[in-house]
Amino acid sequence: MDDPVSRWVFPDEARRRAVHPEFFGVFLDGALRDGWVDVAEGHLAAALWLPAGGDAASGSDSAEPGDDVAALLARVAENDRGGIVGRLLDEAHPARPHYYLPIIAVAPGHQNRGLGRALLAPVLRRCDDEGMPAYLEASNERSKALYERLGFAFTGTPVELPDGPRMWPMWREPRS
Repeated sequence: MDDPVSRWVFPDEARRRAVHPEFFGVFLDGALRDGWVDVAEGHLAAALWLPAGGDAASGSDSAEPGDDVAALLARVAENDRGGIVGRLLDEAHPARPHYYLPIIAVAPGHQNRGLGRALLAPVLRRCDDEGMPAYLEASNERSKALYERLGFAFTGTPVELPDGPRMWPMWREPRS
């Protein structure tokens, strides 16, 4: 609820609270269909992962998550901000095959306890084992610093939301 990008897209807190289940449901459906979901103890945190940029094994294209998200954001935001976020994220998204982390969330009151790091560690080991890069967009300075400690690097071009927050596309090459 307090993510800077979500607050920008849905500036009215009551509206944001009302649409978040539908918004996150699109990501959850996609991860359950095409990727996977990792959940921390007691369902206090979750990370949604999607293969993106084509399938490394078959070379076929995977559905890009931005398409459904851009349409959903435009519909539920009831303003043009949703479409702007979807378009800008789609433009920044790399074409190379990778695992994409569109959402990681930790329950309020349980943040800063290492749950997010614990969820990411096994997937990053998987990336290393498979030789697969990982990609995400950090939506605040604190999460950007965490991702940097986990081996992600800012791609160099931020996503600048008009009169809104900045997002940092981040890439992690697999470690050998």
